[in-house]
Amino acid sequence: METLGQKNDLTSEPRALMRALGDYRTPRIARSVIELLVTLIPFAFFWALSWVVLSAGHWLGLVLTIPAAGFLVRLFMIQHDCSHGAFFPSKHANDWVGRVIGVLTLTPFDFWRHTHRHHHAHSGNLDRPRIGGIDTLTVEEFSALPRDERLRYRFYRHPLVLFALGPAYLFLLDNRLPVGFMRAGWMPWLSTMATNAAILVLIATMMWLVGIGPFLLVQLPITLLAGTVGVWLFYIQHQFEDTFWEHDPNWTFQEAALHGSSHYDLPGVLRWFTANIGVHHVHHLCSRIPFYRLPDVLRDYPELRGIGRLTLWQSFASVRLVLWDEDKHRLVSFREANV
Repeated sequence: METLGQKNDLTSEPRALMRALGDYRTPRIARSVIELLVTLIPFAFFWALSWVVLSAGHWLGLVLTIPAAGFLVRLFMIQHDCSHGAFFPSKHANDWVGRVIGVLTLTPFDFWRHTHRHHHAHSGNLDRPRIGGIDTLTVEEFSALPRDERLRYRFYRHPLVLFALGPAYLFLLDNRLPVGFMRAGWMPWLSTMATNAAILVLIATMMWLVGIGPFLLVQLPITLLAGTVGVWLFYIQHQFEDTFWEHDPNWTFQEAALHGSSHYDLPGVLRWFTANIGVHHVHHLCSRIPFYRLPDVLRDYPELRGIGRLTLWQSFASVRLVLWDEDKHRLVSFREANV
């Protein structure tokens, strides 16, 4: 283990830091099982409690869907760790736990893992297809678009679209077909269709048990709220003013990970429900670290706390940042870009 002075030096050497972070990669099986159980069991409990209260005619049942949505977000983050092979030592265990959770999160595990790995490999690279994240144009790209395409981009980047309509479309519709990968072989189709079949079986079973109306009244608010939170999290982890974007000659994986991903410093309760996904710069440097070991990294490398740090309140200002200005090397609003 390095001395504190050596650790301080590593933050200015992302490649060396990434190697040092390998010490945190080993998952603890018992801890992973416990984390899964303390997420899945409360999710089922609050789902059932919401149904019981709503069936009794009390609006309080809708309030109870809020913690259920929180636990669904946490299940998605466990699925996310599984996609990186970080949650269990066994690839088989990671794959099948991820696939089962994918039925609950409406996210085909193998296909999502494929697109998410592309995101990790090319995040912040202006010369690569921007797959697996929020579409972001440069000022020059936006200015070169015809008027109708500029209007479409403005519509897409409107907060109501991005965080309300967008999550509903993504999880209810877009995830049902491997859009954009129709000719990419059998994997996207098998992953998507197998997940769809399992979702249909689960929905049919639940509707038979609790009724069509009660099921929709409970499940839809949970899905939509969790989807909005999930999209917001993946948005804010790369969409902040001083993030890192570069063309190929000046782009490196390590710089993009450390300076192109935020440290979303959330209050403790929100950190727990989001499974430390806010420690995103560390996650991008070493995606095989289980989420419950990310706080250990910040403890041992306290200088990482200030890199890309955003508080909950500060993060809301990022919503207006919609274009990358290559001259200023930062995200800007439409007004700042004068377009």
